[in-house]
Amino acid sequence: MNAAPFARTSVLRRFLSSEAAGGIVLMAAAALALVVANSGLAETYQHWLHAETGPTLSPKLGPMTVHLWINDGLMAVFFLFVGLEIRREFVDGRLASWRQRRLPMIAAAAGMIVPALLYLLVAGRTAGLANGWAIPAATDIAFAIGVLALLGSRAPASLKLFLTTVAIVDDLGAVAIIALAYTSTIDTLALGAAAAIWFVMVAMGKSGVARLWPYLILAAGLWYAVLLSGVHATVAGVLAAAAIPVVATPGAPDDAGSPLHRLEHALAPLVAFAIVPLFGFANAGVSVTGLGVGALLAPLPLAIATGLFLGKQLGIFAAVRLCCGMGLASPLRGATWLQVYGVAILCGIGFTMSLFIGALAFAGRADLIEEAKVGILAGSFLSAVAGYLVLRFAAPRADFAAVEARANAEIDGDGDSIMDEESRA
Repeated sequence: MNAAPFARTSVLRRFLSSEAAGGIVLMAAAALALVVANSGLAETYQHWLHAETGPTLSPKLGPMTVHLWINDGLMAVFFLFVGLEIRREFVDGRLASWRQRRLPMIAAAAGMIVPALLYLLVAGRTAGLANGWAIPAATDIAFAIGVLALLGSRAPASLKLFLTTVAIVDDLGAVAIIALAYTSTIDTLALGAAAAIWFVMVAMGKSGVARLWPYLILAAGLWYAVLLSGVHATVAGVLAAAAIPVVATPGAPDDAGSPLHRLEHALAPLVAFAIVPLFGFANAGVSVTGLGVGALLAPLPLAIATGLFLGKQLGIFAAVRLCCGMGLASPLRGATWLQVYGVAILCGIGFTMSLFIGALAFAGRADLIEEAKVGILAGSFLSAVAGYLVLRFAAPRADFAAVEARANAEIDGDGDSIMDEESRA
């Protein structure tokens, strides 16, 4: 007998409103980190980050510190949550068909390629900087949704869903980049152990094991094996998510009998209100004392800020216009082109993922990591402010109220994607 569903609305539907709160908490954590890093508490802040708090789990990393536990441990849980969201949406959500995936996948791809190319154009010829090409390719979904939420009902539901789906696909691309581009040496024995653990998890799912605790125990072992292998440990989170079984229940996708849905519900508040803000606090603290225009115009910060602020908006907006112009997709329902452009600008908020990739790209170079933070903060701030202003003052469509009512009804139910405005006879 099937268990009753948790509620009619899924995590993604509630994500469009509740994630905004997480984004606002993340903004507050980042602002606090900047205040602390530029106050008399700066030395205490740095001491706390680098305090040894555990054993040496990997010879490559050395003794575990607060910073390592956050970036390699807690962020693996974040990537587990991201993986669960990606898998559910591809199996049983708004990305379940190629028709629904087409526009966000093309937009996300363009939104990663163009910023990377602009980065290389600005900084690629400077020795030692080319490895940071992926830093401006990421979008911070919590931060962007948080900014969009400040607009309230002025932002059509189709924009919120489009931003969310683009960021989900963007996250998938970021995971692939981390696994392929920022892995130098591989311990084949540890990687083999990780593969064996993962296949056991998959076999458990195929055999109908629905209890979560066996998967969580094996996921911990998978994390440690991946950590030892040389691949970044956070990739283990996405691999574990891919092995958690999901029960497809169209129309009411939050099923209490689905292990994936149960775990996703349990992790949502922990990720939104603890892990991501803690990561932001631990990584956004950069000293701006004596920081002038010259520092912002240095090749690395300038390349990152250019990629985030210009590359994201150009890549995503151009992709959407081309897709609609060529008949590959329909315009976003209830939104004007100026509003779509505003959301494309918001995609330049690359905070969490960009900081994370920056630390990997310039591992062992604290000076470059700090420069990268300056560029990330500048590009993300410009994108947040500009995107908000464009959306705040963009005139809504004349039939906005009627279209929005229909779009909200479709989010709550199981109607067609609100990203498609297909004519109906």
